[in-house]
Amino acid sequence: MMQPAPYQLTDAYHTELPVGECHLLDFCRWLNKTQGLMFLNYEALHHWSVTNPEAFWQVCLNFCDITLQRAPEVICKRGQHFWQDRWFPGARLNYAENLLRYRDNHLALIFRDELGHDQQLSYAALYHQVAHLAHWLLTQGIKPGDRVAGFAANRIETIIAMLAVTAIGGVWTSCSPDFGVGGILDRFSQIEPVMLFAVSSHAYAGKTFDHQQTLNQLIAGLPSLRTVVLIPDLYGYQQTLQGNAGCRVLPWQSLPGLNPDDKSVAPALEFYAAEFSEPLFIMYSSGTTGMPKCIVHSVGGTLLQHMKEHRLHVNLRRKDVLFFFTTCGWMMWNWLVSGLASGATLVLYDGSPFHPNPAILFDVARDTGVSIFGVSAKYLAAAEKASVRPFRTHMLPRIHTLLSTGSPLSAEGFDYVYRDIKSNLLLQSISGGTDIISCFVLGNPVQAVHRGEIQCAGLGMDVAIFDENGDAVHEQKGELVCRQSFPSMPTGFWNDPDQQKFRAAYFDRFENCWTHGDYAEQTANHGWIIVGRSDTVLNPGGVRIGTAEIYRQVEQLPWVLESVAVAQQWENDVRIVLFVRLSEDLELDASLQLQISQQIRSGASPRHVPAVILQVSDIPKTLNGKIAEIAVRETLHGRPVKNRDALANPESLREYEMLAETLKS
Repeated sequence: MMQPAPYQLTDAYHTELPVGECHLLDFCRWLNKTQGLMFLNYEALHHWSVTNPEAFWQVCLNFCDITLQRAPEVICKRGQHFWQDRWFPGARLNYAENLLRYRDNHLALIFRDELGHDQQLSYAALYHQVAHLAHWLLTQGIKPGDRVAGFAANRIETIIAMLAVTAIGGVWTSCSPDFGVGGILDRFSQIEPVMLFAVSSHAYAGKTFDHQQTLNQLIAGLPSLRTVVLIPDLYGYQQTLQGNAGCRVLPWQSLPGLNPDDKSVAPALEFYAAEFSEPLFIMYSSGTTGMPKCIVHSVGGTLLQHMKEHRLHVNLRRKDVLFFFTTCGWMMWNWLVSGLASGATLVLYDGSPFHPNPAILFDVARDTGVSIFGVSAKYLAAAEKASVRPFRTHMLPRIHTLLSTGSPLSAEGFDYVYRDIKSNLLLQSISGGTDIISCFVLGNPVQAVHRGEIQCAGLGMDVAIFDENGDAVHEQKGELVCRQSFPSMPTGFWNDPDQQKFRAAYFDRFENCWTHGDYAEQTANHGWIIVGRSDTVLNPGGVRIGTAEIYRQVEQLPWVLESVAVAQQWENDVRIVLFVRLSEDLELDASLQLQISQQIRSGASPRHVPAVILQVSDIPKTLNGKIAEIAVRETLHGRPVKNRDALANPESLREYEMLAETLKS
């Protein structure tokens, strides 16, 4: 496979890789040696991977050196329908065993928080503590298939707990401590966990929060709980939680081998041999339109897909230091933790990305030697508005890759990264979701990076854009679909025995084809642009407009901090209503409205210009930080928002309720 051209300041950004340090090129050489295949470019490799999916996933399993306790009977057992395909039936493996394959003194985990707490753990110490905790879990009667939950901060202890649970065949699920009681119960009550690992406090934006009252409510609301383990407190709160007759409360330090002063030898860790398709993680949909869906992800599918993305797409190596700003309620936490399977060092950060200073994440990256730096697109937009310029203020020699996800990264966001962060790195905008705990479209280290575009479809992912008739289109906007099954496809939803809800969520739109719910476009460069969520696409006058197309223009105005665009039913059609949050002390007057309209008109089209622009003090967001467009739309039409506990700031909707009255006339 050809390496990319040198870096140039053109509409296409480029990056170079030293010969012999690229997993993807090694993979191609390995295919040539073992399979007699030769590829001149990434497109040819991807075409082979989706026209020969069984061969691809088999060689991927081998190349990633995944430890199997038993080989599969066949690569894929095809069902009558897409969702009935079973990958690697008969194979037995353990997720934690693969993540703990290294047991040396290489640094595994670095923890930092906004208040300066600092912890580190080697691979040897990580294995030692996981072995102790796994053995204790067995003595408590935890069995394969039991659900264990985390009300957890992004801490080293959370990873130890997850690895111990999955080592013995348990199923892990987690929420971050900024979730409200209702939001947590909506999720955990459906899956009935028997044990909870919890923080009793956390810090964010210079404030600390005590959660012991929340934990009391969780114990009362989750009768399935038998034990709560309190992760050590960092913020000065005395842990006084008592539990009740049905649920005891234990401090982390009281468990064998977890007290720093305990030097006892760890018991032998026998990893449970799970079937490839057995449950590993339960993730949750946002829940803004009803009760969150409990999405079940498999042991083998999650591990194989993550290792494919880490090694072949991100080029993660043992010498790398991998960071992603995430909470334990977002799938990127699970994706990050799987980096242990490649022997890399992971950096965990807990707290606000802008406290105690707007450049705190780059301080952490500099101090810990981060080489792969991951954040959300919203963070990059906010960092630019906050005048964060690491190119001028930070030495970041080790960063070779920057990852962005959570929402579409605008073309101007690409400019900000290459101009103000670092010019000689690989910027990978990536997109997939909680639904598949991975990516449909992402980057790779051997192609040019085109401004505003995601580089490529993932290997083995038969991604396309369909029009309304289900025909594949190029350079046109349409529905993002996947035409073949893949190992990380969820096995279903929890408590959905006939898979009715699961099929309705992904397979009702186009027959035997996964419809992801993204409105997107494939470009002339073979790249991808995510225009917005299909259920929030605006349709004034019958013209479909993705909300990201509007946000891209509005975000270029430095005094617009955030915005949300929705469609309002109006005179037998719809009209676009744009709400904007402005810089402090600014009032939206006719002049500023005109500037917004002119920016959208010149940067997008006259059809994109909102009929109404209004100022608000806050933008509703989900608990994962995504703009809650549906909640705003429903409020605007006087319809109830079914699950306000799924919002990080539900009180913000009151302002929209008052504005809805104004917009009726």
